[in-house]
Amino acid sequence: MSNLLDVSKNFDEFIAEGVVVVDFFATWCGPCKMLAPILDKVAGDMPQVKFGKVDVDQAMDLARRFGIRSIPDVLIFKDGAQVDHMLGLRDEEEIVETISQYL
Repeated sequence: MSNLLDVSKNFDEFIAEGVVVVDFFATWCGPCKMLAPILDKVAGDMPQVKFGKVDVDQAMDLARRFGIRSIPDVLIFKDGAQVDHMLGLRDEEEIVETISQYL
């Protein structure tokens, strides 16, 4: 299970400033469970980036808003605007490389 905070209730405020990574997941999703500890590690290694998560079953409005059709889907925001996303299970190196483009 991930140590990232659920940001579905304060989503727009959470993504408003800086580089923000949000993991759209579901509790029943196997690849999501495999991705969670990887994102926890990356979050610990990148303190200049905010990390959060959204359970698509609990926040269907946000999933629809961002066109989430498959999970895990990790969205990257910069100052409130979506700039990238990573669909599916990714390794730590690829996640760090993708996020680093926006720092």
